[in-house]
Amino acid sequence: MSSPRILLLARADGSRVATSFNPAALSALDPFGDSRQVAWMGDDGVSAGLVPFSGKAVIEDFPHSETLVVHAGHVVLSSAEQTLELGVGSSAVIGLGTRLTVQASAGSEWAFCAVDQAGAPVCPGLTLLDPHTLLNPSAAPEPQILIGPTPQCRALNLFDDAVTELRVGIWDSTPYARHGRPHKLHELMHLLEGSVTLQDNEGGEVTVKTGDTVFVAKGAPCAWTSTVYVRKVYAVK
Repeated sequence: MSSPRILLLARADGSRVATSFNPAALSALDPFGDSRQVAWMGDDGVSAGLVPFSGKAVIEDFPHSETLVVHAGHVVLSSAEQTLELGVGSSAVIGLGTRLTVQASAGSEWAFCAVDQAGAPVCPGLTLLDPHTLLNPSAAPEPQILIGPTPQCRALNLFDDAVTELRVGIWDSTPYARHGRPHKLHELMHLLEGSVTLQDNEGGEVTVKTGDTVFVAKGAPCAWTSTVYVRKVYAVK
């Protein structure tokens, strides 16, 4: 496994990213097989990357939990209970064990973060990650790593699996900067508003803008600098 890194998965404007992707199925049961483009696959069952998909698939028993953000086309997810129509910038969670129909227009693609953990209980269903969700006050970064004033942060988990400890939701914050430290969790971030620069311990920078999706692996050195209000979708494990 490669060293934990900051990996830009997709830009809002569809431009190329420097991240390397490898075609690989997440398991023998992965419904998208090796058409999946994997940027990160850890030995703890967490993976991230892109899925290009067009057409229709019927999946009797979705084999893992997957957070997805649509970056091209139009994707319709249907379970027994609901149907989600996802355009570019829309995001959702597919729970482990969901009986799912996927219909995608030609050229569709989504960024993903998946959790495939042995022994995890099923949690079937679809969860829409509404960007306009009302949020609650949440903890700011630790004072010792802040550079400048303490920001005002808010968040709300919309999907929370106590067994795998996967939490997915919406977060926002006033501008702030903090020193680099190893990232505490794996995190998929999709910026709904604002811009942030993430920096590793070797001076490499990734500026994530509105509509972009990035994955930060657990343990990756990561500093944060935002000079504007930021609102994001997060999936952390």
